[in-house]
Amino acid sequence: MNQEQREISAQNLLANPLFIEAFSVVEEELLTLWKTTGSIDIDQREAFWLALRLLERLKGHISSVVETGVMAKMLEKQHPYI
Repeated sequence: MNQEQREISAQNLLANPLFIEAFSVVEEELLTLWKTTGSIDIDQREAFWLALRLLERLKGHISSVVETGVMAKMLEKQHPYI
């Protein structure tokens, strides 16, 4: 898959209502679980926190594919000596 195809696929994912809903639902569930853990459940709370961070990283990676494609297009339009 070339860069342009990756960008289009990533854009489609980020605009897909089911994808948006899935991330939102999972994030909300993890936040609720994290907030409701007991004060002595340090390991469980840490696991929920790490899962939230992983969810952010996953979405960030997909967003970066789009941004990389946009930047590549901008660079193609620039003068070769700039």
